[in-house]
Amino acid sequence: MTGPSDSMQKQPRLLSARLFQKHRQVEVVLSRSVLAWKETEKSKKRSGSTSQTAHSHAVQVCEIVAVRKMKDDDQDSTDTRRSDKKEKQLSQLYPHAFTVSYVTRTRPHQWRCSDVTFHCANEGLCQQWVQVLNEELSLLTNRPKNLLVYINPYGGKQRGQRVYEQKVAPLFHRACITADVIVTEQANHARDHLKTEANLDKYDGVVCVGGDGMFSEILHGLVTRTQNDNKVDQDQPDAELVPCSLRIGIIPAGSTDCICFATVGTNDPVTSALHIIVGDSQPMDVCSVYHNDIFLRYSVSLLGYGFYGDVLTDSERKRWLGPARYDLSGVKTFLSHNYYEGTISFLPAENNTGTPRDKLQCRSGCFVCQREPSSKDNKEWEMSEDNEKSDKDGSSGWSVIRGKFIAINAASMSCACPRSPKGLSPSAHLADGTTDLILVRKCSRLDFFRHLLRHINKDDQFDHSFVEVHRVRKFRFQPRHHELVSLEDLSESPKKTDFRPICPTQSTCNYTGTHSSWTCDGEILPHAAIQVSVQCQLIRLFARGIEEQQQCVFEDPCTLWASEPSTPSSVD
Repeated sequence: MTGPSDSMQKQPRLLSARLFQKHRQVEVVLSRSVLAWKETEKSKKRSGSTSQTAHSHAVQVCEIVAVRKMKDDDQDSTDTRRSDKKEKQLSQLYPHAFTVSYVTRTRPHQWRCSDVTFHCANEGLCQQWVQVLNEELSLLTNRPKNLLVYINPYGGKQRGQRVYEQKVAPLFHRACITADVIVTEQANHARDHLKTEANLDKYDGVVCVGGDGMFSEILHGLVTRTQNDNKVDQDQPDAELVPCSLRIGIIPAGSTDCICFATVGTNDPVTSALHIIVGDSQPMDVCSVYHNDIFLRYSVSLLGYGFYGDVLTDSERKRWLGPARYDLSGVKTFLSHNYYEGTISFLPAENNTGTPRDKLQCRSGCFVCQREPSSKDNKEWEMSEDNEKSDKDGSSGWSVIRGKFIAINAASMSCACPRSPKGLSPSAHLADGTTDLILVRKCSRLDFFRHLLRHINKDDQFDHSFVEVHRVRKFRFQPRHHELVSLEDLSESPKKTDFRPICPTQSTCNYTGTHSSWTCDGEILPHAAIQVSVQCQLIRLFARGIEEQQQCVFEDPCTLWASEPSTPSSVD
C-alpha cells in the first residue's frame, strides 16, 4: 500500500458509521476517493483477534462497480443459501442492508468482482449510504452507460457468444450499463456496420467480443467512420487523421488475443469487462500502411515481412487445422530458411524518451505515453513529410539500409502473449508515436533459432550481430523484385525448395528470387512495397496498461480513522 500524500491526508470524510458486516461490528468510513472498513475494538476482543490489519479493508471509489440496497427477498435467499443461524439473527436485528460490488485483484493482472454487505437497524442510515455512494459514482464521468457490442460467434473455439452471455452481460447489468448487441454474420460485418449504419452518437464506447481479427474490424470501421465524419481523406498518406472519440473495449474470445494481453496483462473476459465498467482509458498508436500512396490497412501490433509473413501465408492454406496450423507453418518456414533482398528507409524518432533496448517497459501510468500529442509533434511530422518529398534517397533525417533479410518486423507494442511473455520488442510503447523496427539479417539457421528462442526467455533478443532495432516514426520498404502481386497470386503454392540440413556452422540461406509478403495484424497485405506512418494516439481502449503493483489504494486508510469528519458520524 503506497504512502498517503499530504493532500490525501487532509481529505475529509463524507460518511462514517458503525455497521455490521457478517457477524462482526465494523467502522465504515467514506471519503472522496476511498471506502474503508475495519473491525471495531469491541468486536476484535470478542473474536480474540490481536492483529491491527487482519480485518481492515480499503477500496478505491473509482473501482466500485455498483451499490444497491438489499431487498427482503435478497436477504431471505442469502440466508437460505448460507443456512447460518448467526446470519439469520443478524438480519432480524439489523434488517436494512446495502451491498457494495468492487474490484479485487487475484492472480497477477487478473480482476474479479467481489461483494461486501453492510447491515444496520436504521432504514434512513442505510438509504443515506446508498445515496451518497451512488452520487460519488455518478461523478465518475469517464464511465460508460451505453455500449455497442459486436460478438464474433465463429472465432477461436466459437465461444464468443457464450463468454459474453455468461461472464460479461451479468457484470454490465449490475453496473447499470445498457448494451446493444450485434452478433456478426460474416467477415467485415462489424467494420461495414460501423462505417455506414451505426448511430454512434448514442454510445459511450464500442466493444468487440472475439480475437485480434475482430478487433481489427472494429478498428478499421471506427477510424474510417471518424475520418469520413470529419471529411478527412485517409487515402492521403500526409493527411492528419482525427483521433476517435469513442473508446474500444476488448473481451478476449479468439484464437489469438495479443492486443488484449499487451494492454491488460491477461486474456481474461471478466478482467476486461471490469476495465470497461470502471471506465479506464488507454491511448494507442495506429500505423497507417500505404502502397504507392494508396491506403491498404491500419496496424496496432505487428507488421512482419519475411519469416512471419511466410508463416502466415503458409498457414492460410491450412486453416482446417485450426490454431495448430501456426505451429506447423512455423516449423516449415524455419526449415525453409529463406531470405529476401530489399531496401528499408526510416525516419528515426528524435527527441523521444527511451530506446528499444533501454528495458523501460510500458506499464500502467507510463510517463512516456502520458503526454498528449503537441503542436511540436505536428510540426516535426510536417517537416518529415517535406523531407520525404524532397529527398527520396533517404537523407534529410532519413536513414537507408540495403541488404538481405530473414525478417523485417515493426512492433508498435511489445506483442507479448502467453507463449512469449516479453514479446517481440519488450520496451515498445503503446502511445509514444513510434514503432520499433527490427531487422534480422541473413544468418545461419542456428543463429536464427537462437534469436527466436530469446523471445521466450529473459535474454536480450537484440543482442546478436545480425539483429538491429530502431525506434522510428515512419518507414518504407522496397523489395529488390518489386513486381506487383495480387492476393490471388499469394494464395498459390510457391515453388518447392529443398530443405537444407540443419547444422551449427554458418550455412547459406535459400534465396527465393521473389519476395515475401507482409502480415499486418494477422492479415496478408497484397503488396510487398509499402510506406508506413505512425499516427500518435489515434484510438483509446478501455484499459489502463499492465499494472506492476497489485496494491493500488492511493490513500492510507489509517488517515481516515484519524481525520476529523466533515459531517457528524452516525453510530448505529
